[in-house]
Amino acid sequence: MIVMTAKQREYVEKFRGKKAAVLGIGMSNAPVIKFLVEAGAHVVACDVKREEQLGAAYRDIADLPVEFRLGEGYLQGLDTFDMIFPTPGMPLDLPELVQAREKGVWQSNEIGLFLDLCDAIVVGITGSDGKTTTTTLVGKSLEAGGKKVFIGGNIGKPLLSQVFEIAADSVVVLELSSFQLQPLRKSPHVGVILNLSPNHLDHHRSMAEYAEAKENIFRYQTPRDYAVLNWDNPWTRSMGDRCPGGRVFFSRHEQVPRGVFLKGEEIIIDIKGESRAELSLDDIRLPGEHNVENILAVSAVVALCGGDFACLRGVAKEFAGVEHRIQFVAEKQGVKFYDDSSATTPSRCIAGIKSSEAPVVLIAGGSSKKLSFEELGEVIAERVKCAVLVGHTASEIQAAIKEAETKLGRKVRIVMAEDFEEAVHMASSEAAPGDAVLLSPACASFDFFRNYKDRGERFRDIVQDMK
Repeated sequence: MIVMTAKQREYVEKFRGKKAAVLGIGMSNAPVIKFLVEAGAHVVACDVKREEQLGAAYRDIADLPVEFRLGEGYLQGLDTFDMIFPTPGMPLDLPELVQAREKGVWQSNEIGLFLDLCDAIVVGITGSDGKTTTTTLVGKSLEAGGKKVFIGGNIGKPLLSQVFEIAADSVVVLELSSFQLQPLRKSPHVGVILNLSPNHLDHHRSMAEYAEAKENIFRYQTPRDYAVLNWDNPWTRSMGDRCPGGRVFFSRHEQVPRGVFLKGEEIIIDIKGESRAELSLDDIRLPGEHNVENILAVSAVVALCGGDFACLRGVAKEFAGVEHRIQFVAEKQGVKFYDDSSATTPSRCIAGIKSSEAPVVLIAGGSSKKLSFEELGEVIAERVKCAVLVGHTASEIQAAIKEAETKLGRKVRIVMAEDFEEAVHMASSEAAPGDAVLLSPACASFDFFRNYKDRGERFRDIVQDMK
């Protein structure tokens, strides 16, 4: 039996009898549709795909009292609705959406509804890289300290379907993408931006728009809330001046005012005017400097949420990472294979390369996000033994490497593959005992795969089948 607070009941009642358009039928919008139906709204589920193309997503809601608008023309007449819920990733500057907003139609999404309804403390974590690792570490650390924790957002199942079961003394930890943040008009109590580098420029019109979407994680905070920002990243450091609540910085390079920083081998917490060492680099099992930054951010959140640092140390010592993030797959004839398929940006690929102490045979390439490969080309030229390139962006990455070779005066072996399976076998043949084969594509996966998980699982299958 669902038990709502008076505040939640009042909020839910606002939807009764309203005409709501849900744009995109999929995992994130299925709970939105179900919520709206239960709240008494008249729901129209809209999607460019037809019933047979939607498959299980359609069948999941087919028995609900929902009107369907499928195929071409699914965006027509949006200005006649009371409210609209675009799927994450749908450009908000589509003429139909702009016209609806100009007519006063309210627009939100699953995360917006959840934030409006949730009575618990919410920690939101975003950034170009490291979101899933940091979200998972925060959740595990707070849970180890005895708190009831719910993890969701861009990972796991949408939490909207559980919102009435989440008690006020719980903590919710959300991984949030720019797509989920862009429509928000409410921010989490603790908003974390791990870093910012060019990403999703196939969706956002500019880096400035991408950064603006990220700022929604703290834009609507109150003076009692906190933003946790990376001091070492120019984009996130400059955001500190725009925080309406308290701001906490973390840094791997400098002692920061009111924040968390690395001093020698020790991680220092200095948030409430009392400087103390709570962890050391020896406590961190995850490889790579980028994961040191992730742990600094986790430390700040644990401090702000009243967590136990002994529990954080225990988690940091044991946590070996999440799937598809520099994940060890197998060792074959003295060569170690690592799955970093979630590295869908050049910056993530660079972090993966730098985390390896062994000579790297890199597998990179995929579908384009309209990002520059200039810096990646330089890192490959400096650090990589062989680059095996595949997918739509292979020639772009090759050009960036060639340009870096001319600039740095160093040659790196480049191999071009026709398809993904060939790329993995080529990388294996290029590697010698003691080398690391690293799948770190620097690109999205949509040229060959459904998503980065599908790509990573295929990589693991191919490696496991090798003799």
